[in-house]
Amino acid sequence: MRAVSTLIIATFQFLLFSNVLAGGPTAAKYAGEFLALGAGGRSLGMGGAFVALARDVTAGYWNPAGLSFLDYPQFMLMHSRQFAGNVNYDFGSAGFPVGRRTSFGLSIIRLGVDDIQETALRNPDIGLGETYRDENGQLVRNTPFVANLFSSTDYALFLTYSKRVADSFAYGGNIKLINRSIGDNSAWGIGFDVGFLFNPTSRLIVGLNFRDVTTTLISWDTGRDELIRPSIRAGVTFPFFLSALGGQLQPSVDFVIHFEDRGGDAALADIGPGSLDINFGWEYLYHDAFAIRFGLADLGESQSSQIDIGKLSAGVGLHFPKLQIDYAYLGHEDLGSTHRISAKLTLQEPRFRRKK
Repeated sequence: MRAVSTLIIATFQFLLFSNVLAGGPTAAKYAGEFLALGAGGRSLGMGGAFVALARDVTAGYWNPAGLSFLDYPQFMLMHSRQFAGNVNYDFGSAGFPVGRRTSFGLSIIRLGVDDIQETALRNPDIGLGETYRDENGQLVRNTPFVANLFSSTDYALFLTYSKRVADSFAYGGNIKLINRSIGDNSAWGIGFDVGFLFNPTSRLIVGLNFRDVTTTLISWDTGRDELIRPSIRAGVTFPFFLSALGGQLQPSVDFVIHFEDRGGDAALADIGPGSLDINFGWEYLYHDAFAIRFGLADLGESQSSQIDIGKLSAGVGLHFPKLQIDYAYLGHEDLGSTHRISAKLTLQEPRFRRKK
């Protein structure tokens, strides 16, 4: 497996060639990690192995090519609170079919830690715990107090265009606008994604998503510039129709390639600045009404720094007319468990249907 993994990474090293030679901004490891937290309860229940499956409104996040398969306008909202409720993660998206083969989409991500306490010493001229006389002449100890509350927030706006050239091939792209802030300091960035979906046989589906394909620059008002290096997500899925059980089994696998010099301790394999992780997912859908899902993600020797996509995931989905509700459980051996719920609304009415 490591030999194959190494070959895959080496194949894509050319994407970083210009960045390795260039000077200037800092290629910050994990600078875009808040963009790797996933979108939608269905995909997260499958371990994030979704680049070949994304044919709904979450395609703007997973693979912009898949948005062109929408036949009706769709909307999704997802929320989760993580790490004892200290971190809030929200995702919202909307997708609209236009004409016969084109779709446009809008997606928003917010990751925030609010009301962070900034402390200070009551008398900064002496050490912690020392005694001094205050303005009233009282002898007091020099202890910290909460001087200010501030927030750390990350926003990303995805503007998606997608076109289905044929039933077996589609392409799409994102323009990403990024805003990061911590306290009084903030940063802005812009990036681009390109995605493809292939259907070479009647069932086999192959997806490719090139994220931050031109390298994304994030510029802070402090003068510091950071780079989010390109990454690649390649996936395949092959559904099985189980008529005897009244449903469909859909396995999926994604190969996630980063170029941030993460090292072998945080990935399945690495060569130079490149590293590889593999995500697996399974979904059983019964009569298009109820789904059970399992997934495994980041199968390295893993001290992975990804905030939320941990080792084990599971989930369920309920399909109602026009409404789909999905729940995902994500486990992480170091950072604990996270529970996510998403709701997807489809305006499935004749007047909104894509023109054929």
